[in-house]
Amino acid sequence: MLFTEWIQEVYTSYLTAIYEMADPRTAEWLLVKSPLYPSLILLCYVYFCVNSRTLTARMPAYKLRPVLILYNLFMVILSSYMVVEFFLTAYLLNYTLTCQSMEYDSSALPMRMARVCWLYYFSKYLELFETVMFALRKKYNQITFLHVYHHCSIIFFWWLGMKYLAGGTSYIFGGTNSFVHVVMYTYYGLSAIGPHMQQYLWWKKYLTILQLIQFIWLFVQSGAIVFGGCNFSKLMCAVMIGYAISLLILFLNFYVKSYHAKDQRPKLKEEFVDERKLE
Repeated sequence: MLFTEWIQEVYTSYLTAIYEMADPRTAEWLLVKSPLYPSLILLCYVYFCVNSRTLTARMPAYKLRPVLILYNLFMVILSSYMVVEFFLTAYLLNYTLTCQSMEYDSSALPMRMARVCWLYYFSKYLELFETVMFALRKKYNQITFLHVYHHCSIIFFWWLGMKYLAGGTSYIFGGTNSFVHVVMYTYYGLSAIGPHMQQYLWWKKYLTILQLIQFIWLFVQSGAIVFGGCNFSKLMCAVMIGYAISLLILFLNFYVKSYHAKDQRPKLKEEFVDERKLE
């Protein structure tokens, strides 16, 4: 009987958290209402990543150069639009660059901010196709733990953001990451054109440094909210501190191996055009 009551209490708490505590403005939006659909998509994604060699073993190694160029061009345009939309809407709302409280207002500008937050969240699902393209090109070495971890975790955290925090300080995180993606997809779009573009891609190391700066900024911004007087979710920002630390560790490991491990330099030179995507 006690076990049954405990299960009922857990289920009631789940319903309260998912439906009663959620942002009513975004409650019915695509991929936001329930954690079921994002969870199923991520489970299928992880299954594909783990079994990518088996699933594509009988396929040829597709080059996909036109697809890669168009995909990266589209992501540059989309990311650029989101940068402008995030920061322009924040400017019109008189948001600050350090701390902004969450508003659950259904008027035009707050809803405009909520919509660009959703667009950013949805773009994380579009990025999953990169892994499919890796597998189709037989670039299995690119489907790393970091690659899979980052794709899965950012969808999970931004589902939480859309469910409860589609506005406020969230715009800083989304806008900053979108800017980094403009630079990143520009780089990978150019590299997809062909080996002759290598002479223009000397700045790859600095792209990785930019990504590291992004995570340091995430850590500092979240820490300032947790320990300051900002009226934004301290619980969410405390979780983001741990997330930022995990990304810093993983990306620093990637940076050291890519640019300071002498025994890997010949390999990196050979795979210059194909090595991509670490946000």
